[in-house]
Parts: sequence; structure tokens; C-alpha cells
Amino acid sequence: MIPRIYIPGDSGALALGAERIAKAVRAELAERGIEAKIVRNGSRGAYFLEPMVEVATANGRVAYGPVTPSDVKSLFDCGFLTGGHHKRWLGAPDKIPFLARQTRLTFARCGVTDPLSLDHYKAHGGLNGLQNAVAMTPSDIVKQVTESGLRGRGGAGFPTGIKWKTVLDTSADRKYIVCNADEGDSGTFADRMIMEGDPFVLIEGMTIAGIATGATKGFIYIRSEYPHAVAVMQKAVEIALRAGVLGVNVLGSPNSFDMEVRVGAGAYVCGEETALLDSLEGKRGQVRAKPPLPAHKGLFGKPTVINNVISLASVPVIMDKGAAFYKDFGMGRSRGTIPIQIAGNVKYAGLYEAAFGMTLGEIVDDIGGGTATGRPVKAVQVGGPLGAYFPRALFDTPFDYEAFAAKDGLIGHAGIVVFDDSADMLKQARFAMEFCALESCGKCTPCRIGSTRGVEVLDRLAENIEPEKQIALVTDLCNTMKFGSLCALGGFTPYPVMSALNHFPDDFRPTPVAEAAE
Repeated sequence: MIPRIYIPGDSGALALGAERIAKAVRAELAERGIEAKIVRNGSRGAYFLEPMVEVATANGRVAYGPVTPSDVKSLFDCGFLTGGHHKRWLGAPDKIPFLARQTRLTFARCGVTDPLSLDHYKAHGGLNGLQNAVAMTPSDIVKQVTESGLRGRGGAGFPTGIKWKTVLDTSADRKYIVCNADEGDSGTFADRMIMEGDPFVLIEGMTIAGIATGATKGFIYIRSEYPHAVAVMQKAVEIALRAGVLGVNVLGSPNSFDMEVRVGAGAYVCGEETALLDSLEGKRGQVRAKPPLPAHKGLFGKPTVINNVISLASVPVIMDKGAAFYKDFGMGRSRGTIPIQIAGNVKYAGLYEAAFGMTLGEIVDDIGGGTATGRPVKAVQVGGPLGAYFPRALFDTPFDYEAFAAKDGLIGHAGIVVFDDSADMLKQARFAMEFCALESCGKCTPCRIGSTRGVEVLDRLAENIEPEKQIALVTDLCNTMKFGSLCALGGFTPYPVMSALNHFPDDFRPTPVAEAAE
């Protein structure tokens, strides 16, 4: 049997040198006259071990990592093609503690299969959900998704089934499914991992959504900073179309569904669903006033489902295993699993899929291993650049939409960025205001002007100019932005600012220069 070597080709692994490893392995195979197949799989998400090379052996796959180009020759000398021991030997990938403790539903195939092999996808349970869906009525599909408790994984947490039912119940000559892949939050990479490592699951989820709502056309809106994801998704759509997964007769059924990949220019505000729609229509990406809701009048004025990548990629397992199976995971109103992305100053960075309910402390200390610097954790920002900063005093908060909201935080896209005790939270608050000012579409005054004034106020505070007055002013400014902005960009910017101010007040009262000199 020809040896099969797996070397990740997703952009996270590539950034850590995976292409150099692939080149070195090819050269070593040629020099030794060994015939082997190199599969460019997606990453499993344990980025602290990337580039991680796996070999299929008679006893299962064996992993090695993080591999450097200088390791390749010695790997062959140690017999790694048959699982031989080496200083980079990790053993069976699914036994690596970071991976073994996860509950992988949405990401079950990431890192396991060849992303562009439909045969691999089907061999690992792919298309089972779609096969079930084509034999059901649209209302029954919507009912199953609703009963599963699936909520939008893009940040808002809105029940997916309700959104689908609204579109299903709205009459129109054309309906659309739009996948929001404009993943722009700091510390987030789950969407990218799915698109680069298991693109067919997104295609399957979107197709099910189309059948469920009567939509016949889908668009995947990907940010331009994701060229690898764009390339993989385009190839996957072509493969799915040729195989009859897409087209006029989905899997031989009377259902019709087609899709296209569209690339956005990279504006953060286009992650907001109505700004995304304007961009898709060829306009400047600006937030629309609601109503009407996109479910009634969305893309080109037609009823439109807009879901995040992870929301849509979670649908196939629900349609395959059933609503009760999926709902059995999680807590409260937060059902199923969530791909937690652990980044920043952390020892074990990567994607960790688990059921809702783990505490923030468990995620940061037990799974993330604390800071990479070894210094104490000072703060954790959850939910991207608009997420709140949580101090260690709140590390007992369960990872749950309502639990985070109760502590004036938000889960968002489930990105976690860790900071050690050297972080200056006044600077982090200023960054939030500056980010909002740079990314604002400019349509509403609280966001456009408020964020600019916010930077100025925090700069005066940093210079110790009437600090109490500046704190009162920024607090009032945040209140105006929170309740007066048209969308979440201006409305959520107060979360990082006020959480930093409330939980780390000492950082907002700089020591006067004269006192510091003494």
C-alpha cells in the first residue's frame, strides 16, 4: 500500500511553515525513491503543534509536530512512514489531550479528510443530512432545526429555526441563502478553518437551508483577506455541482439549488448582515435601517436567510443525527457545541469545540494553559474587538449566551484573546474606540462621531488631564453609542471600553509624571 502523508494546507498551518515542510518531504521522498501520496488536509486546530504531519499506518494515523524542515531527514531515518518514534512524535492525533477532550460535531472532519475529496467527505458521514432533507417537507426541516436549539454562531445568538421559518412563510418569486463568511473579529478563525478544511459541510448546510426555505440561490460572502478559503470554496462548489450535490436536481431530487462565492473588500462593517447585503448588491457597505428585516426584504429586495458559516455548517449533523441528539449538548438556551478559538498571549492556542457550559477559567487555564509568557493572566477579551474584557474574578462565568450577557459581556463569534499582567487596559480601551472610528460606515452619528470623540477623551485621560472629568465623559459617550447606534459596531464598542474601565480602574488613573519621577 502506498504510504499516505497528511500535511495541512490551511492558512494557519501555512503561516507556521507547512509549505516548507511539504517541499522538504517531497524532496526526501524523491531522494530516497519512495512512492507516497501527500494529502494537504485542513488543520485539526491545535495550532501550537503546527505544522503537524500525520502518517496513515497499519495501526492508524500517527502525528508528529511541530515539525521543522530540519526534522524531515531524521523523521525518515526513524521510520516515520510506519509510525516510528522521533522527538516530534505525538502518537495518535485523537489521543493528543487538546484534541481528545473536545466534542467535535461541526469540526469532526477538519484535519481528518482531504478537503476537496467528495468521496472522503461521504466516507465520514457527509451528505447524510442532505439525503434526509430531500425526503422531508420544508416545514419539517425547519421544525427539526428549530427543535435542535441551534442559534446564530456569528455573535447575535438568534434562533436559526425562527429565521428560516420567517423566510419560508414569506411569499416571493425568488429567495436567497447568504453565508456570512466575513470573519473579521480578532482571535477568530473557525469560519476559515471550516472553509479550508471541510468546505463541503458548508455547501451541504446551505443547500439544506435552501430546500427548507424555498431558496434556489446561495452566496458565500468571504473577506478578501482569506484568499486560501476563497480558492478552496470555489473548487468545492465546482466539484459539488459536477457531482449533482448542487444544481437543478439536488441529489436526484426535484429540489434546485446553486451557489456562488463572492469576495468582499474587507470592511469590518460588512460583517453586519445588512451592510453585507449592500456590498453583495455592488453598493458601498452601509448599515440599513430595520424594518424591513432581511428575512422579508433582503438581497435585491427578496426574502433572504443570512447565517454565519458555523451556523450553516452545524445543520448537517442536526439533519443526520436529529434535533434531540444536538440539543442534548449545552446548557440553558445555549444548545449544541461551540468552536472556541483561543488566541493571544496563551500557551496552547487553537480551536476547541465543546458543548456550551465550560467556565471561562477552564478554557483559559486548563485548556489554554495560561499565558505563553508565564506571567499571570490579567484579562480575557471574549467576542472579538467589540467584546468585553473579563478579569480573573469573572472566570467562573459559564460559556453561555445568557450567562455572559448577565455579566455585561457577549460570546460573539467565540473568539478568546488572552492578556497577561503587562497589558495596559487604558490603551486597550482606546484601541476599541479607534477601531470603531476606522471601521465605521459613517451612516449614524453616535458611531461616526462618538468613536472619534472617544479616542480624544481617552488620550486626554492618558495625559492625566482632569481624569475624573474624562472618565465621566467617556461613560456618557459610551451610553449614547450603546443605545443610539444603528448597528452593533457602534452599539457594542462600549463593551470593551466600559469593561476595561470598570474591572481595571487603576489603569485609567495614570500616575502623574511628577509623582512617577519621585
